[in-house]
Amino acid sequence: MFIDYHTHHARCGHAVGSLEEYVKRGIEIGLDQIGLSDHIPLLHVDPATYYPEMAMPMEELPRYVEECFELQGKYKSQIDVRVGLEADYIEGWEEQIERIIKAYPWDYVIGSVHFLGEWDVTDFRQTHGWEGRDKLEVYERYYDAVQKAAASGLYDYIGHIDVIKRFGFKPEEDVTALENAALEAVKRHDLAIELNASGLRMPAKEMFPGRRMLEYARDIGLPLTIGSDAHQPERLGQYLDEARAQLKEIGFGQLATFKQRKRMMVNF
Repeated sequence: MFIDYHTHHARCGHAVGSLEEYVKRGIEIGLDQIGLSDHIPLLHVDPATYYPEMAMPMEELPRYVEECFELQGKYKSQIDVRVGLEADYIEGWEEQIERIIKAYPWDYVIGSVHFLGEWDVTDFRQTHGWEGRDKLEVYERYYDAVQKAAASGLYDYIGHIDVIKRFGFKPEEDVTALENAALEAVKRHDLAIELNASGLRMPAKEMFPGRRMLEYARDIGLPLTIGSDAHQPERLGQYLDEARAQLKEIGFGQLATFKQRKRMMVNF
């Protein structure tokens, strides 16, 4: 089973390519399933005054969903298209997030933490936010948000669970306990995580999560899916061969897939 559940397209503003281009690319590289999973519109900051090109405008969301399902039908004999959403977890905005999630018949919803307040810790334009901060305190806030996302009941799996390391900012202190607590929260609330291969092309030079966290996820029996986090059609499936090889080496034999918000495990 060859799958890629994490993709973005031009509507989000910081990716390129149409949804159909991603589906066609998926067919070309032999994907069995492709997950379309663009970013939820910004809710807690004003899109007009915040950093540009962060997420699709709210008025585009219905058209995004409609187009996803059109492609699902159009290409059903060639590839299995799953319709998803990457929905930022924002503490205090759970009701607004829930309204959007409940408004559409998703196959799956990714819960990702990008924001700590109004600071997007994954945005290359906002790395100055680390200046003068206690890195351990940032990591504590981040992993606390991950635990709250897992407990919220909104999501099917947690995306790039240790993406806080993206730009190489790390505390001198050991953060193993924070990482393990986050993984345990995901397990406790019966969610999965993803192995997001995009970290290999970022300053972190390591997938999200790293090997140690993957080994702990294996030890506690955490389901796991896989994604490239492609923002360009040609990056669909990028590094997923390496990701699958590492998973097999660690001892994973199955991947989580999702349809109509139900998780199904498949061999890979």
